[in-house]
Amino acid sequence: MTMMYRLLKIGTGYLLVLFALTQCIVIENQFSALPPGEWRAVLQLEPNLITPNPKGEPLPEKLNLQFEEVSRGELPFNFEVIYDDNESFHIEIINGEERIRVDDITIGLDRSTAKDTLILDFPVYDSYIKAIYEEKIMEGKWVVNNRGTEYSIPFIATHGEDYRFTQLKKEPMLDVSGKWEATFDLESENPYKAIGEFQQEGNAVTGTFRTETGDYRYLDGTIQDNKLYLSVFDGAHAFLFEAKILPDSTMIGSFRSGKHYRTTWEAKRNPDFELKDPNELTYLKEGYDRFEFSFENTAGELVSLSDPQYQDKVVLVQIFGTWCPNCRDETIYLTDYLKKNPSEDLEVVALAFEKYREKEKAIAAIERFKEGFDIPYELLLAGYYNKSEAAEALPMLNHVLSYPTMIFIDKSGAVRRIHTGFNGPATSKFDAFKEDFEGFVAALLNEPT
Repeated sequence: MTMMYRLLKIGTGYLLVLFALTQCIVIENQFSALPPGEWRAVLQLEPNLITPNPKGEPLPEKLNLQFEEVSRGELPFNFEVIYDDNESFHIEIINGEERIRVDDITIGLDRSTAKDTLILDFPVYDSYIKAIYEEKIMEGKWVVNNRGTEYSIPFIATHGEDYRFTQLKKEPMLDVSGKWEATFDLESENPYKAIGEFQQEGNAVTGTFRTETGDYRYLDGTIQDNKLYLSVFDGAHAFLFEAKILPDSTMIGSFRSGKHYRTTWEAKRNPDFELKDPNELTYLKEGYDRFEFSFENTAGELVSLSDPQYQDKVVLVQIFGTWCPNCRDETIYLTDYLKKNPSEDLEVVALAFEKYREKEKAIAAIERFKEGFDIPYELLLAGYYNKSEAAEALPMLNHVLSYPTMIFIDKSGAVRRIHTGFNGPATSKFDAFKEDFEGFVAALLNEPT
């Protein structure tokens, strides 16, 4: 059986990576295919870091929280192997209500190990999973190229298991459904606020955290007695949340992003808590009355807001990165909106701040992103993703606080609104965002030139 990468107009650097990977894979029709159905996968963020704790005693490595260990430092997620016909299949990664379809799959015999091997590729995010497959087990690693050659996390998957964290069914101490006021980075000098939005049915919990710079997308997990566990994996980010519910019904917990970031958080139920207005966080500095730029597109052509294409039109400028899941959600929304609401008086242009300093690699990432989401507007390479450097590239802004950030410019060239962050489809605010966005853009379009 053969399933090959679909490589369309991608950059030299990425081609070399895939060439190196696939040269050692011999594709053979007689190879036994993956069994269909559900699989349980685990990313071992910090293997063997967590001490077993059956008595629930305080452990320093659990930030002094009295956890009865369930995750053991593992980030679980689920996926399903679905056959499209007798010879081809795709994979769907499952996070709560979200299913992410993955078609870029190579499967065959690895010459270097003489073992059956699968490569599950996420080209838009420049990452992949490579795993040896034996009967109903996969074992390998998740590799993120834009974090350097050494960034990989061990991966294991087992066929026929449909649970996420645990099969235990301990009676929950509390129904966590509703809105929670949360504070992250408790140990830092600059903690930040968030809103937890959770839905609970029995032991199952789904939801997300909204912050002023974006949301943590579709979280999926469980509550066992007084312990809460949530995770998400989407090919770009791997998030793990663990928390203990205290006697006063507040929560204290830890948050990990891959193996590179870990912090603490706390939360209390507060239905009245709100984050700052996303339209007031970013603005033009005093002395500036216009937003201007000149950056190259992927063909090396210089594009400026002063070009004829953007004159006397409403222009939306998207500040984003191809590596950013919230940017992906915003891009999908914008692309869909433009297809449903075509207008000669509306233009969108995106400024990409990438994780590669090498121009060729950054351009390749942008091209993959544009191709993958069938984006109808210009994507320009604006610089490196470091927010201080991004602010230097756009000196008229008070800061670059978030990827994404969207700038609304009217037909006269005046900045009418700057929206920081994005409340995506995993949040309760997505419908309100769409209604506000569409109404505001319509109002701008109806203004006289």
